[in-house]
Amino acid sequence: MAGPLYLCATPIGNLEDMTFRVSRTLKEADLIAAEDTRNSIRLLNHFDIHTPMTSYHEFNRFDKGRELVELLLAGKNIALITDAGTPGISDPGEELVRLAQKAGITVTSLPGACAAVTALTLSGLPTRRFCFEAFLPADRKERARVLEELRTETRTIILYEAPHRLVKTLEELARELGDRRVTVLRELTKKHETILGTTLTEAAEFYRRQEPRGECVLVLAGVDAGELKAQEQESWNEMPLEEHLERYLSQGMSQKDAMKAAAADRGVSKRDIYAQWLALKEKV
Repeated sequence: MAGPLYLCATPIGNLEDMTFRVSRTLKEADLIAAEDTRNSIRLLNHFDIHTPMTSYHEFNRFDKGRELVELLLAGKNIALITDAGTPGISDPGEELVRLAQKAGITVTSLPGACAAVTALTLSGLPTRRFCFEAFLPADRKERARVLEELRTETRTIILYEAPHRLVKTLEELARELGDRRVTVLRELTKKHETILGTTLTEAAEFYRRQEPRGECVLVLAGVDAGELKAQEQESWNEMPLEEHLERYLSQGMSQKDAMKAAAADRGVSKRDIYAQWLALKEKV
């Protein structure tokens, strides 16, 4: 029978956040697949875990992933750990999960620390609805596409960032998304954990004066739904009515439905749209 794949969450800073279940599973597993064995050996030594390790990271995730699946199919029990936090969140673990499930292997997650959720709960921003973007793409076009999507995102937004890029990212977010509320969290669960709730421009100014250290999580306020609706209506109202109606007519809508849709876009009644349309016809 195939062995199971265990996704083991490890501490993101404070080693006391290691769960008893994860510690036991790492000791009992036949093999531990670690994102960085040099980093993980310190964790294993601290908990007196001597299970063999193998590296599984971004650059070998396909070839090594297939090797690990073969071992699982041969009956080996494998535990997957990341450098810190929950495997599969902003790391190559998601690829191994896909491969294992496709092969019919049982995959189970041992919950524990996760920087994104920890930061969200400490942010003071709405937690009911949120989106996680991890690190913004390095590719310029892809980055611009993601920022364009976030411009109208109404949910709370969670981002990761390295300390040496923090100021530039804060400035870029303020420029592209507007100067909205943000909570910058550093060194989560560690001795020097810091939580700064402010605005994007004020946060950038603060970290220009005080060099940040440690991995950072940014939790941004989503755009207000009412404000977004007002912006959309303003944009539609700036468009000539003939052009607005033509957009819907060109999609095959009837004149009646086009007027109804335009009225909804502009935040006015269908009667107002009809009156404006008649006035335009009289000028022709």
